[in-house]
Amino acid sequence: MPTKIEIKNLRKVYDTPERKVHALEDININIEDGEFLCLVGLSGCGKTTLLNILAGFVKITAGTVNMDGKPITDEYDKGVVFQEYALFPWLTAIQNVEYGLKIRNVSVKDRREISMKFLRLVRLEEFADLFPHSLSGGMRQRIAVARALAFDPQVLLMDEPFGALDAQTREELQELTVDIWQKTKKTVLYVTHNLSEAVFLGTRVVVFIPQPGRIREIIKIDMPRPRDALAAEFIQIQRNINDLIRDY
Repeated sequence: MPTKIEIKNLRKVYDTPERKVHALEDININIEDGEFLCLVGLSGCGKTTLLNILAGFVKITAGTVNMDGKPITDEYDKGVVFQEYALFPWLTAIQNVEYGLKIRNVSVKDRREISMKFLRLVRLEEFADLFPHSLSGGMRQRIAVARALAFDPQVLLMDEPFGALDAQTREELQELTVDIWQKTKKTVLYVTHNLSEAVFLGTRVVVFIPQPGRIREIIKIDMPRPRDALAAEFIQIQRNINDLIRDY
């Protein structure tokens, strides 16, 4: 697969009034087009900083980030899904999904059709006219995913999107996420603290270690899909990642 995003010698230092915080050092990753890349590591290891850099929220201190061979810009097509649902409470489900399309001046008819398509993809078409307060946490997060996908971004950035959900809902949304990824062929970067989730979702898992944040190892997950979280191979990969995070 061709390289979608090339991160080379990336460094990030936050210059705070109290001191300089060295968040990332010597980050080098080639992310393939259509890949599902998971980022794991202890809190403070810089994985969310890297995601925020790719989202255009944080400027790099040194190094380069290119997409399709060109320097990345704030305006490039990316969808972002956070742990917090970040929905507009005064808009219905379908109006939330339509929001980005409306900003892009897509016609009312087209944006309604596109939004319904993605509500069907996340299995919420029957709830299109309900407001967020009427929906469960898992349903709200599915709307957030549909909204991020609706304007057809090249890259989907997900920052612990299912971390606040109960275990059963999280597993259901993990399966749904794999299904959506396989259907849309998007390039996905996914931050998680949950090692089982990373092994279940990822084509590769990037293991970060802290102080400063840097890459310990990148592990390719060759298990076929759908993956069985109780399989011996799955558990062994999870154990190996845990050892890399803890024993450095």
